[in-house]
Amino acid sequence: MNRRLQRVHIASLRVALMASAILAVVYTVVAAIVVMVVTGSLTSQVDNRLGAVLAAVQNNERITPFTGVTDPSAGAPYTAQLIAWIVRSDGTCQGYAVAPDGHLLPLANAVLPVSARSVSKVTTVTLSGVDVRINGVGVGGGRVVVGQTLDAVSQTRSTIITTEMIVGGILLVVVFVGALIGGRRVGAPIELARQRQMEFTADASHELRTPLSVIEAQTSLALVQERDAAWYRTAFQRIGNESQRIRRLVDDLLWLARADSTESREQAEPVEIGVLATRAVERFAAVAEARQLTITAGVSAEPHVVSGSAEWLDRLLGVLVDNACKYAPETGSVNVCVENDGGRVRLAVDDSGPGIPAEERPRIFDRFHRASRVPGGSGLGLAIADAVVRRTHGRWEIGTSALLGGASVAVSWPRAIAGGREPVRATQGEAPPAPAPPAPAAQPE
Repeated sequence: MNRRLQRVHIASLRVALMASAILAVVYTVVAAIVVMVVTGSLTSQVDNRLGAVLAAVQNNERITPFTGVTDPSAGAPYTAQLIAWIVRSDGTCQGYAVAPDGHLLPLANAVLPVSARSVSKVTTVTLSGVDVRINGVGVGGGRVVVGQTLDAVSQTRSTIITTEMIVGGILLVVVFVGALIGGRRVGAPIELARQRQMEFTADASHELRTPLSVIEAQTSLALVQERDAAWYRTAFQRIGNESQRIRRLVDDLLWLARADSTESREQAEPVEIGVLATRAVERFAAVAEARQLTITAGVSAEPHVVSGSAEWLDRLLGVLVDNACKYAPETGSVNVCVENDGGRVRLAVDDSGPGIPAEERPRIFDRFHRASRVPGGSGLGLAIADAVVRRTHGRWEIGTSALLGGASVAVSWPRAIAGGREPVRATQGEAPPAPAPPAPAAQPE
């Protein structure tokens, strides 16, 4: 069991057990009500038959059994066995089975208890272990008691109870398994998000603590005693550097919060990736020149249009190119390539640096994760890039560059439209002066 999700699994099990228990109680009550209603309905039908027979006797009509009556709850016809007892004025009693043609066939073992011979309303008695529903009426100097066995009612009730038990057992299993699986599926993302939030808060606090400690130390030393101008200049430079580091970290945190917000919906529009890639190379030309890097952009002539936010995609390119420039050695190379691959647009950023170890690749998009000791990063750049790729329906390809031997980080998107544009030629790194490059990005793992 995944220890990170152990709480979710235990909670899901409790919820599933609770849901099953509630269902069992409700189902038992409903099933009991159904049995009572069906039994009462069938018993009422028997009572009506007995009343009709007694009415016929009082009207001097022949006794006619009611056969082939359909029980709607059981879904199958059953034959009613009608019995009649004639109680004479001298107290003797003789039982008869009522034949289909209305004739009375004497029954030797149909003994009616003395207490039941004077019955004048419908009641149930047990004769030879069989429940019989009886009713009687006075005729002349004697009485006629008619009865019908409740075997059919008992059989129907037994069938319903068995069916309810089978259906109830299956339903309980389905509800338990469904609640367990559903609880885990719903709870796992929430629990993981909660744990990530806690880790994120702890990491952010750690990242902010270092520059704040430097600023606090410099200000404390400055207040202890008078210093010369050179010392103050150096202290202010350190404070300024740490303040910029805090600002970059806060900007990245705010950007990630914006990307994570479900209410944040950047309007998708057709974006030419080739143009953005060329501008990114021009923007980082000064950085490449300072480190004696050769940076090039290879963009094919056909359109490379995808659907997304131009601001977000430009941020993605800034992160990837900045990382490539950071990890490429001095006098090394960085290449940005944009091409169409079937129905997709592929952006690849290669460098001649040490590359990304295979064991580090699964975690390179984790927030605050840094597998390199190269200074200047906060560990959020690739997390920002991953958020952009996910929101623009892109797909990552992380590997080793066959061209430069270092890292190869590529993203591909479905092509949006085949709109035209002016062909963009490969651009060499010594581009005209451009705006300052974006804040240093997260370090790859």
